Amino acid sequence: MNIRDYMKNNFLFLDGGMGTLLQEAGLKPGELPERWNFEHPDEIVRIHRSYYDAGSNVVLCNTFGANALKFDDDELRKIIFAAYDNADRARKESVGKQEKFVALDIGSIGKLLKPYGDFEFEDAVACYAKTVRLGVEAGVDLVFIETMNDSYDTKAALLAAKENSDLPVFVSNAYGSDGKLMTGASPAAMVAMLEGMHADAVGANCSLGPAQLRDVMLEYVRCASVPVLIKPNAGLPRSENGKTVYDVFPPEFSDEVCKLMEEGVRIAGGCCGTTPDYIRAVCEKAAALTPVPVEDKNLSVVSSYTNAVEFGTQPILIGERINPTGKKRFQQALRENDIDYILGEGLKQQDAGVQVLDVNVGLPEIDEVKMLETVVRELQAVSDLPLQLDTTDTVAMEAALRCYNGKAMVNSVNGKKEVMDAVFPLVAKYGGFLVALTIDEDGIPDNADKRVQIAENILKEAAKYGIAKKDIIFDPLAMTISADTKAALATIDAVDKIRHGIGANTSLGVSNVSFGLPDRNIVTSVFFASVLERGLSAAIMNPYSVEMMDVYYAFRALHDLDPNCIDYIGHTGRRQPVQVQASASSAVDQDSKAASLKEELSPLKNAIVRGLKEKAGGLTKELLQTQAALDIVQKEIIPALDIVGQGFEAKTVFLPQLLMAAEAAKASFEDIKANMAAHPEQAAEGKRLTVIIATVHGDIHDIGKNIVKLILENYGFEVVDLGKDVPEQTIVDEAIKLHAHMVGLSALMTTTVPAMEETIKLLRKQAPWVKVAVGGAVMTQEYSDQIGADKYCKDAMDTVRYAEELEKEL
Repeated sequence: MNIRDYMKNNFLFLDGGMGTLLQEAGLKPGELPERWNFEHPDEIVRIHRSYYDAGSNVVLCNTFGANALKFDDDELRKIIFAAYDNADRARKESVGKQEKFVALDIGSIGKLLKPYGDFEFEDAVACYAKTVRLGVEAGVDLVFIETMNDSYDTKAALLAAKENSDLPVFVSNAYGSDGKLMTGASPAAMVAMLEGMHADAVGANCSLGPAQLRDVMLEYVRCASVPVLIKPNAGLPRSENGKTVYDVFPPEFSDEVCKLMEEGVRIAGGCCGTTPDYIRAVCEKAAALTPVPVEDKNLSVVSSYTNAVEFGTQPILIGERINPTGKKRFQQALRENDIDYILGEGLKQQDAGVQVLDVNVGLPEIDEVKMLETVVRELQAVSDLPLQLDTTDTVAMEAALRCYNGKAMVNSVNGKKEVMDAVFPLVAKYGGFLVALTIDEDGIPDNADKRVQIAENILKEAAKYGIAKKDIIFDPLAMTISADTKAALATIDAVDKIRHGIGANTSLGVSNVSFGLPDRNIVTSVFFASVLERGLSAAIMNPYSVEMMDVYYAFRALHDLDPNCIDYIGHTGRRQPVQVQASASSAVDQDSKAASLKEELSPLKNAIVRGLKEKAGGLTKELLQTQAALDIVQKEIIPALDIVGQGFEAKTVFLPQLLMAAEAAKASFEDIKANMAAHPEQAAEGKRLTVIIATVHGDIHDIGKNIVKLILENYGFEVVDLGKDVPEQTIVDEAIKLHAHMVGLSALMTTTVPAMEETIKLLRKQAPWVKVAVGGAVMTQEYSDQIGADKYCKDAMDTVRYAEELEKEL
């Protein structure tokens, strides 16, 4: 039976941990598990068969780390074909009577993608695509993308799967204890993006036990219109006699998983620490349950790399200022490739309170395709707001959709056949929330009913591409009343009929209504209030207009959309035109704005906090004309990094913002270093302790390590990066050679933690003065204590704080 058909009316049971059982079978520290497919095929078959016999419908091939960065083409082919043959053989030998499927297992390639890392998005897609094509050729039934802790990396893998196969694709992400991915994405944001790209099932695995993942899974069930999956760990890990063990056993594990299945989870299995006994317990208890039907949640959503914005529950503000129309300074910025000016426009609008940024960079004399892609990437590096991609050029539209990290708003399509034929396939492939203008080959109708008819025609055509009404927002077009005094009435009526008659969302560029009139804000704001009352879902508007923001906050207060009128009161307290210089506080906390961050920041601090690299470098050059390099470091750069670091520790700032602030600081440091080279006495005075970092033997995942390196370096520490898959003695030898004060060790996989423990033992014997910090997805405080580490660092800022503590002790 086809797995898509089977899932419609049945629970689907996955397998459990592979690494756990491979360790029990003799996998040595540093040994690559994927090679066991052809070196020890009988062991792999035995493990797969034990899961099928326990009740698993789906067994994942032993290909989690099988990718082109780790193996050459010939060995990669050998591994994947052997892996499928082992799983297929186990399926045939199993005594289980249930439906059985074989999945190609795809884990992260272990690279942080640009702009936060150094790996190109398209290179990641190509890498995943090689694995997908080999899996399809081998004969797998589905693709299972798992343990992804970054939304952009997840998109690259899903895009590769969809472009290189027509198989079902399941996508599972790894969440931290804060309910977010490493780079900040919420479950709602991931559902929005993955459903838009037509994942067949979505959910979470690894990192935590089923009880700790409960809130994450309930958010998935609330948002997802496709089956939801869970593959949790057997609780939290610890070390006993050199082995990794877990604290949740099959009875408790199955109880917690089945509670989630009662809430709507449809696909269940296990990850690290789980065995066939865990899967058997889940299958047996779930036999008494009835699957909760998978229903369309009918949510209209856009997303950024961190959060989702839902339309239809309250009005959404879309900032209009990133647009060259009528803006000479913005046009100049486009011609001169002044990206920092464009980013500044986005950040100021974010500070002013918009929830989405419109991005239009169309000028006849520039390369719109290249510019739109560049601005989208750079804006997403400094702002966590979703973007509206505003272009009539479908080549530029596709380029931007492809590189966009999340589910974008797309502006626009209309009722013309040729336009729909060009735009709908792009939105169907990449996902998106599509703005549809009520205009067709006959132009803009002068009455509401004809605009409604165009909207209905657009919906019918969109359905042919699988684009649902919930993913379309209609713009019935605001026309200027200076040319036709009945124009506003037609638009207001059209908004009402589309929102309440068709049941679709509506959006308007509201300022068009007052074009050609004096004191335009008066007319525009009253029109805004009128269309809000008739059901307007979103407005493309100028957030610097006090009158417009007055209407917005008052409307929300009057319609019970602002509990205790808190937002309205806050608005009246700051009710003044937005100044050109944006405050940096919103980069740290949009809601609470801690008192310590309200103070006006210096230009360089502001540039670093906002992640503006070019501006930070330019300002540093200016300051070096009048200030000592070390003073700039101590009074400007480090305090700016501390502002962002404190926000990160308080979970009001996410990893991408921390990284971009670090990149801006790095731009400053380039000029600082050059200056210090000419003044060696300052360089010696500013030198900090030495830290060696490495990903342990057998582990090729270096995202976390590279993040730690970047942040430590920007705090001025001397970092020696030994890379990934580093033998234990190599780390010890380097610590002795440099007489290093601190060693940082990273591991993603449970199979490589023994190598971490062995490294610590060798350091204790041969370099006893060294302090050892450990981190990574599998680490916990208890685990760290048991393997003998001095410090468990949960993230990069924790590592910085520990290095600072050690420095004070010297």
